[in-house]
Amino acid sequence: MINSVPDLGKKSIALEKRIVYRMRKWIYAQLKMILVERGWLFYIVGFLLGRAVILSVVSPFSIALLATIWVVHKRKSVKVMLAILGGAFSYSISQGVFLFLAMIVYLLLANLFHKVRNKQLMVPLIVFLSTLAPRLFLYSIDRTLSSYEWMLIFVEGVLGAVLVLIFMQSIPLISPKKYKRMLKNEEIVCAIILIASILTGTIGWEIYGVAVEQVFSRYFVLLLSFVGGAAIGSTVGVVAGLILSLANVANLYQMSLLAFSGLLGGLLKEGKKVGVSVGLLVGTFLVSMYGDASTLTVSIMESFTAVLLFLLTPASWFKSISRYIPGTEEYSNEQEQYLQKVRNVTAKRVEQFSDVFEALSKSFNASENNSSETDLSARRETDYFLSQVTERTCQKCFMKERCWQKQFDHTYTLMEDLKDSMADGNEPGHKQVREFGNYCVKSNKVMEAMKEEISFFDANQKLKKQVMESKRLVADQLHGVSEVMDDFAREILKEREQHEQQEAEIVNALKHMGIYLEKIDIYQLEKGSVDIEMTVLFQDYRGEGAKLIAPVLSDILNEMIIVKEEEISPYPNGPCYLAFGSAKAYIVETGIAHAAKGGGLISGDSYTTMELGEGKYALAISDGMGNGKRAKEESEETLRLLQQILQTGIPEKVAIKSINSILTLRTTDEMFATLDLAMINLHNASVRCLKIGSTPSFIKRGSKITTVEAGNLPMGIIQEFDVDIVSEQLKAGDYLIMMSDGIFEAPKHIENTDVWIKRKIREMKTEDPQEIADLLLEEVIRTKSGSIEDDMTVLVAKVEKNTPKWSTVPVYESVKAQ
Repeated sequence: MINSVPDLGKKSIALEKRIVYRMRKWIYAQLKMILVERGWLFYIVGFLLGRAVILSVVSPFSIALLATIWVVHKRKSVKVMLAILGGAFSYSISQGVFLFLAMIVYLLLANLFHKVRNKQLMVPLIVFLSTLAPRLFLYSIDRTLSSYEWMLIFVEGVLGAVLVLIFMQSIPLISPKKYKRMLKNEEIVCAIILIASILTGTIGWEIYGVAVEQVFSRYFVLLLSFVGGAAIGSTVGVVAGLILSLANVANLYQMSLLAFSGLLGGLLKEGKKVGVSVGLLVGTFLVSMYGDASTLTVSIMESFTAVLLFLLTPASWFKSISRYIPGTEEYSNEQEQYLQKVRNVTAKRVEQFSDVFEALSKSFNASENNSSETDLSARRETDYFLSQVTERTCQKCFMKERCWQKQFDHTYTLMEDLKDSMADGNEPGHKQVREFGNYCVKSNKVMEAMKEEISFFDANQKLKKQVMESKRLVADQLHGVSEVMDDFAREILKEREQHEQQEAEIVNALKHMGIYLEKIDIYQLEKGSVDIEMTVLFQDYRGEGAKLIAPVLSDILNEMIIVKEEEISPYPNGPCYLAFGSAKAYIVETGIAHAAKGGGLISGDSYTTMELGEGKYALAISDGMGNGKRAKEESEETLRLLQQILQTGIPEKVAIKSINSILTLRTTDEMFATLDLAMINLHNASVRCLKIGSTPSFIKRGSKITTVEAGNLPMGIIQEFDVDIVSEQLKAGDYLIMMSDGIFEAPKHIENTDVWIKRKIREMKTEDPQEIADLLLEEVIRTKSGSIEDDMTVLVAKVEKNTPKWSTVPVYESVKAQ
C-alpha cells in the first residue's frame, strides 16, 4: 500500500505531462490553421506594411505586397487590400488616399497585361508605374514638383519594383505547403528584409515608453543569432537597423547596435540563450553610451524586454527555424534525410537492374536445365535424320510395308543404333552391320546414305553445342553482373549505424588519455570491416592517430585497427580528421624476375600483382603465344582485361571465362595466351589457384615443397571450357612460387624437372622473395649455358602475419572499472 503511493504520483505526473503536451500541440495546430491556412498572417502583414513609411513620405511596401499576393495567392488579394487600407488610414489620411489610388492603378494595369508571359519583368514594371502615377498626381494637385520630390517619386517606384522581387522569395515561406525545402542564402536575406519591413509598420507604438519596433527587432536579432550564428545575426542586425533608421532618422544609431549585438550574440551562442542575451546587453551598453542618460535607460529597457521574450521562446521554435538555416545541426539532419532518400531510390533502381540481369540469366539456363525438353529435341533430330535417309532409300523399296508398318519399332531401333555408332566419323561394328544386312534388303545403300547424312548431322550438333555453350557463358556473365549490382545496391544503403555503447567506450577511453573528440562517426564494426571516422583537436599533432588512438581502438574492438586516412590541420589546436579501419591479418611481399628470349627487351610474358577489395590479393602471369611484340600485346591484353573485371567484383571463374570468350571472338588469327592466377585471402591466408594452360606452381613451407597444378587449355583456343580451381591453405612464412613455361621447361637434360625445381627451391637459404626469384631464374639460365631460348618469368609471394607498428594500449579495462 505504501509503495503504491509513489507509483500513483508518477502516473499522475506523466498524465499531466501528456495533457499539457496535447494541449500545446492543439494550440499550435489552431494557430497554424488560423494564421497560415486561413490567411490571417497575410492580413496582419498587410495591415503593418500599410503603415510602413520611410523617409517620412516614401511607402513602397504595400503595393509590392499586393503584387506578390496577386501572383501567389490571388484569392486572398481583396482581403489583403482591405488590410492594407486599414493600416494606411490608421497612419494618416494622405497615406490611405495614396495607397487607394495606387491599388486602383495596379488593378487596371494587372488586368490589362494579364496575358503577358514574362511576369518576372512585367510585375515589377507594373508596381513601378502603380507607385509612380498616384504620387505624381497627388503632388501635382496644389504645387509644382521640386527636384527633391521628383527624386523621391523615382526612388519610391524603384524600391517598389525591387521589393516585389524580394517579397516573391519571402511570401511563399509563410504560405501553407505540403513539403519542406531548404532555404538559399538569398531567400534568408529576403525573409529578413520582409521582417524588417513589417517592423517598420509598428513605428510609433510604445508600451510604457518602450518602442515596439525596437523590442521586436532586437528579439529577432537574438533569435537568429542563436540559431544561425554570427553571420546570420549580424546580417539581420544590419538589414533591420538600416530599414528602421530610414523610417526614423533618430534611430540611425540602432543599425550599429543591432549589427554589433548580432555579431557578438552569434559568437557567444555556445553559451546557449544566456550567452546570446549577454551579447545583446553588452552591445546595448556600448552603443547607447554615446547618447544621453534617458536614451540609455530606454534602450536598456528595450533590450531587457527582448531578452525576456527570447528566454520565454519554446525550444521547438528554434528547432523549426534551424531546419532552414544552413550550417545548423537540424539543417544537416534534413540534408542527410534527403541524401538517404536519394540513396534509397538509387539502390532500389540498381536492385531492379540486378533482378533483370538475374532473370535474363535464368532464362538462358532454363532451356538447358529442362531435361524433358532436351530429350524431346534429341528425338526430333533423330526423326529428321532418319526421314532424310529413308526418303532416299526406303520410299521405293518393295519391303517398305514390312519395315515401316508391321515392324516399325524394330526398324527404328536398328537404324537409330546404326546412326549412333556412326557419330563423330566412326565405323559401325561387324556384328551390327551383319545384323542390319540380314534385316534390310538394301543395307549397303542405306548405310551409304546414312554416312552422307551423318556429316550434316554432326555439323548441326556441333553448331547447336556451340550455341548452348555461348548461352551458358552469357548466363554466367549476366549472373555475375547481377551479383555485382546487388552488392553495389547494399553498399549504397550502407550508412552510419548507431553504436552508442561502443561510441561511449571509445570516447571515455580516449578522454582518460587526455584526447578529446570533437566528433566521432562509427559506420561499421563488423569483424574485418571496421569503419570509424573522428575529428580530434590537437595542439601539436605528432602521429597520435597511429601511436595512441589506433592501439586503443584495437584493444576495445579486439582486432587490429590502423589509420587509413588522415588530414591534419596546419594550425595549432585545429580540427584533425582521422579515418580508421581494420588491418589485414596477413600481408604479401613479392619478388619478380624475368628475362626475354635471347636477352632481348620485349618479352611475351606479362605479370601483375594487385590488391582487390574485400581483403584479396591477386598475382597473375600470362604467356602469349610465341615471342616478341605480338605475344607481349596478347599477354598484356589478357591481364588488363583480368584486372578490370576482377576489380568490379565479378568472381574470378566468371572473369576468366569472359576473357576467354573475348580472346576467342575478337580475331580469326590463331593467337592464344596462358594464364596463371592466384587469389590470396589476406584475412585467413587461403589461396585459390586458377591455371589456364600454365605450368605448375610451388608452395614452400620450411623444407616441404608442394606442387599446385591443374589441366586447362590456354585461353582463346576454344570458346567453352571448365575452369579447375585448386584451393590451398597457406600459413605465415609460406612462399608461393609461380613461373612461366620458359622456366619450367628450360632444363632439357634433366629427366624430372618438377623434382629438380623443388630441390633448387629447398636448397635456397635466403628468405627474401626477390632473391629467391633472382636465384631461380639464374639457376635455370645456367642449365642452358647462359642461353635464353624462351621468355622466362618467376613471381614469388611471401605470406607474413601483419604485426602492427604500435601495440594495443589496454586503457579500456581501467576506464571500464571506473
